[in-house]
Amino acid sequence: MRSGRCEIGTDLFPSAWDSPPEDAIAGPETIFGCGAVAQVTTSYDTKGQFLSINLAFAIGITFGVHIAHGISGAHLNPAVSLAFCLLGRFQWSKLPFYVLSQIIGAYLGAATVFAQYYDAIMSYGGGNLTVTGPTATAYIFATYPAAYLTTANGFVDQVVGTAALLLCLMALVDTRNSPAPKGLEPALVGMIVLVIGIAMGSNCGYAINPARDLGPRLFTYTAGWGLDVFTAGNYWCWVPLVAPLVGAILGCIIYLLFIEIHHSREEDEKQTNERGKTEYDIDLDEWKPNKRNLTTLTASDKVHIINNSFQEGQSENSDWKNSSCNEECIVNRF
Repeated sequence: MRSGRCEIGTDLFPSAWDSPPEDAIAGPETIFGCGAVAQVTTSYDTKGQFLSINLAFAIGITFGVHIAHGISGAHLNPAVSLAFCLLGRFQWSKLPFYVLSQIIGAYLGAATVFAQYYDAIMSYGGGNLTVTGPTATAYIFATYPAAYLTTANGFVDQVVGTAALLLCLMALVDTRNSPAPKGLEPALVGMIVLVIGIAMGSNCGYAINPARDLGPRLFTYTAGWGLDVFTAGNYWCWVPLVAPLVGAILGCIIYLLFIEIHHSREEDEKQTNERGKTEYDIDLDEWKPNKRNLTTLTASDKVHIINNSFQEGQSENSDWKNSSCNEECIVNRF
């Protein structure tokens, strides 16, 4: 029997490109979410309520993931990107570019909402752009604490919310557990954001994403709201930047300690053969590369056979008539 060595590369968020330009597109999360806040606020709660804001952010996330998933992996959140870097599942060299793109995307999304609702915002604020008070409008774009909320409690709020986000995301992409069905990932991510907003949104607006808060906050500063956007709420602006990072790491640790390390050895070996990096024998005299046995690897795996011709009769599929192999088969996931 002749055998080949197969190496299967894995990527938690598979993508086709190495750069994240689509994260700089005015993010649907910011446009739909902040747009809903603008509509509810400027209509004095006559054209929407808190639930409609939650739904808008969730659906915005759904389409944001759907748009960017095939290109960058659709992190859309520096806390997610950082957590996967720490887990060794994302390259540190890409982190600064992803974070910058995420912030730019949120900034542009806020600018889009401001342009669309400019007259309504100016009418609501009496011609003024204010951060606090009865006609405040800065909270349309960035998050601010409720009057009763202390900084410490707000920090805990953001840690818990982001930990819940990462805990659920880890489960969705863990193929040794119960992963999200292919194609439903965006909708399920949106549902996670929806339930976090419904359950944890009243204290300080559930930023759970440093870029989603910093980008719009920077926009409000440059658009005329002034330095108050950074000093309001006892300098609240640092909390939605730092706490989600802590919460993301905490959520990953909880999942690793209580779920991932408890996968059985048989499950781990099976998953390694299917998705991870491993080596195993293939009888090249019997194995025929065709669509049927390729799809047993995964629906999105692409196989490259190199350096030697198959024996006669092994290349029945016309797509493989020019394929070749010696002792090595390299399987790369795209």
